Amino acid sequence: MRFQIIRDGHGKNAGVFIPMEDWTLIKNQYPDIENVDIGSEQWEKDLIDTRLDAIAKSPDQLKQGENLLNELKRKI
Repeated sequence: MRFQIIRDGHGKNAGVFIPMEDWTLIKNQYPDIENVDIGSEQWEKDLIDTRLDAIAKSPDQLKQGENLLNELKRKI
């Protein structure tokens, strides 16, 4: 996939450019992708933002999913 990150005048990431060929492939694999945001409740968005802020403040606390699953399997 060949995408480009678009930056604003301050050099911060502002968007992503995806070529139409790649976008078509994505839409074929995920037909509802254009409707992803539809139906999301505000509390869900707030929860995601809270978790992303926590990760940004303490990235060392983030664990890989595979490690977490292995840890859970050991406890069973």
